[in-house]
Amino acid sequence: MPNDSSTKNRGIFLLPNLLTTAGLFSGFFAIVASMNNQFESAAIAIFIAMVFDGLDGRVARMTNTESDFGAEYDSMADIVSFGMAPALVMYNWALSDLGKFGWLAAFIFVAGGALRLARFNTNLGSSDKRFFQGLAIPSAAAVVSGLVWVGSKYEVEPNSISYLAAVLTICAGLLMVSNFRYHSFKDVDWRGRVPFVVILAVVLAFVVVATEPSLVLFSIFFLYALSGPILTIRSVSRLELKHVVGDTDDDCDDEPEKNTEERTKKQQNDEETSKSD
Repeated sequence: MPNDSSTKNRGIFLLPNLLTTAGLFSGFFAIVASMNNQFESAAIAIFIAMVFDGLDGRVARMTNTESDFGAEYDSMADIVSFGMAPALVMYNWALSDLGKFGWLAAFIFVAGGALRLARFNTNLGSSDKRFFQGLAIPSAAAVVSGLVWVGSKYEVEPNSISYLAAVLTICAGLLMVSNFRYHSFKDVDWRGRVPFVVILAVVLAFVVVATEPSLVLFSIFFLYALSGPILTIRSVSRLELKHVVGDTDDDCDDEPEKNTEERTKKQQNDEETSKSD
């Protein structure tokens, strides 16, 4: 007679995996659209995949339907929607005329995305929740596909910026496997009370995005991609290779923060000593 517990664990949760499938479909649609020279639709589809990618995990946590299957399925969908799709969309739009250099630039992005996902999954339990180690793959995909969206929207000739597009694609791929620290915004209390002016600012932000969505979204994610190197350089007294690339450990934390903690501990010890005297 089969075990009741094993019987109950069979099957998968429908809602979060349905959202993951929708994101996977959006990424696949982007690839097909770029093959038919519908580059604006392809770029928009990748941004739609980002929406579904942000929803599936949150819905799983809210409905208590998290599972190992869902986590693995989400990673597989991400490499298609945010790894293969942006690289192929960019290649079909601007890199195909560059020959070997063009498809190598696209491959660097795909490889960087795959390595980024593998490192994120293996460091999930030990990494600092406040920061990402390297540029997250959806953000890198937004930078690459955002350039395609802007170029298609404003009818920019791809051949005129093909080398710029290749450099941007390579840099986005390398940023994903770097050690630059990016704010994850996971420490923001979304359930807490905020002043009325914050809601007003959110409404104005939606209005700004709605006016020129391609240019605004590309600018936001491009600046976010630049924030990692800037944040890392400002947080250390001396930039070393371990802050840029390579394996990291607990010794690679910010030196200013370490010095601050040491001074605080020293002051507390001095106060306790003076009280005891």
